[in-house]
Amino acid sequence: MKKWLSLLFIAFLTVAMLAACAPDREEEASGGESSSDDASSETSEDGMPEKPEKLVVWEDKEKGVGLEPAIASFEEEHGIEVEFKELDMATKMGEQLRLDGPAGTGPDVLTLPHDQIGQMAIEGLLSPIEVDSSVTDLYTEASIQAQTYDGNLYGLPKSTETPVFIYNKEHMTEVPENFDELFEFSKEFNNGDQYGFLALWDNFYFGNSVLAGYGGYVFGEEGGALNPQDLGLSNEGAVEGAQYIQKWYEEVFPSGIIGESGGSAKDGLFQEGNVAAMMDGPWAYQALNEAGIDYGVAPLPKLPNGEYPQTFVGVKGWHLSAASENKEWATELIKWITNEENAKIRYEETNEIPPVKSLIEDPIIADNEKARAVAVQSERAVPMPNIPQMGEVWEPMAQALQVVATGKAEPEEALTEAQETIKTQIELNHSGN
Repeated sequence: MKKWLSLLFIAFLTVAMLAACAPDREEEASGGESSSDDASSETSEDGMPEKPEKLVVWEDKEKGVGLEPAIASFEEEHGIEVEFKELDMATKMGEQLRLDGPAGTGPDVLTLPHDQIGQMAIEGLLSPIEVDSSVTDLYTEASIQAQTYDGNLYGLPKSTETPVFIYNKEHMTEVPENFDELFEFSKEFNNGDQYGFLALWDNFYFGNSVLAGYGGYVFGEEGGALNPQDLGLSNEGAVEGAQYIQKWYEEVFPSGIIGESGGSAKDGLFQEGNVAAMMDGPWAYQALNEAGIDYGVAPLPKLPNGEYPQTFVGVKGWHLSAASENKEWATELIKWITNEENAKIRYEETNEIPPVKSLIEDPIIADNEKARAVAVQSERAVPMPNIPQMGEVWEPMAQALQVVATGKAEPEEALTEAQETIKTQIELNHSGN
């Protein structure tokens, strides 16, 4: 009995000594010092970390006018100052983040085209965001897919753009229901100087809409992520789509709209009033306005197989810098500036279409022919792949479509060769991804 009591006493002393030697939990959490003065470890009543004094946002050039109202209301609601800076989104944003992010002088939130997400995530420049499904459900499925990389959500969408059907009302009073009707109209309308319909289908950005409409695809999906090993660019559907493209080049399109000069040739013909309809994007509106063309805009008609062309949709979004020290509040800011109210305000200021489901039926877009066409076509579109391997796709597919368009190769042969080239380049250049 005495021996048992002795052992119990020794155990008690051991526990007491360990407790005395252990660091204070608050000190351990703050790096050895008391956290009572460390504001970053405190939380507000709603479970959020202590508010920062300031958040920094990088916006696209000449687009700050659409951001300012959202910033003002966020500052009023949360009492956090928001500073924004304009940078060229396509070329300067990522380059500057690579310099300023690690240096601690970068933004908390920045805007990017979605096809840059994958590479920047791989480089560790972006952090995924965590939001409830009640937030993501506000947006179109394609726009949320575009903000997703490797199964993680890396931002919320702010605007979307995709090619649509643009027609000259002087030559075409009613949009054809399908491409069969458009084909017959074009053959009757063409006279050597005027053309019924033009599209840059030898450019993979535009041509993929036909291939995808017939069942082709760039990358398959696996576990919610794009699989660069699964290529669908030469499957049965893609070949059928390329055959349809070849038919248009053989019987309708003029020879001058192939290759690098094709875009300017097409634009010139339309702006001169010599084309009844074309496939182009909202970026073409300004030049048409300046040319004085009375034009209408609609979603693309159905293909002969009864399916709509699946255009590539480009989505600009708001993203969280991995270097931000205020990720929770930065995420709150992203949610705030992309919500329905602020998305509507931004559209009014910039005319960029927000992929917010409720706004597609809002009169502000529903009653605007040009905006509605982009919104509806965007719902039928597929996000341009945002993984780095997409960089290996463009040139081989452009070459394949050009030899198809000029009749120098049959579609199956051209697409099979292109897919093999893409596969080899992916293996060579992206073996670690």
